[in-house]
Amino acid sequence: MGKGSAGLLAMGAVLMVAGCKSAPPLTPEEAVGQHMYAVRCAHCHEENDLALKPPPPSLHNIAEQKMLPNGGPATDAAIARVVVEGKNKMPSFAGRFTDAQMAGLIAYLRTSMPAEKK
Repeated sequence: MGKGSAGLLAMGAVLMVAGCKSAPPLTPEEAVGQHMYAVRCAHCHEENDLALKPPPPSLHNIAEQKMLPNGGPATDAAIARVVVEGKNKMPSFAGRFTDAQMAGLIAYLRTSMPAEKK
């Protein structure tokens, strides 16, 4: 293998490693949100253990969407409203989140939502 080939291979390896970045660690607020998601949301939005038809929408990448799955704007206020009031098959979670927990949940939904290992 010539010097040029070795250089190209080395550059390719650097680019591959650079492209395999892991998600940044969660902030304390996002970690609270991850916990709230795991205990209040994941059983429907991840596992659909209630066998709802159609299954509830995935909330992954919600931060990149302009609209929520229900058609509303993907703003923090709209997300909080759907959680508190419910919508369609989703029940109301009024009184089940403190303000800090709701802020954490929204912050977590705005991350890449790393999968929680069980």
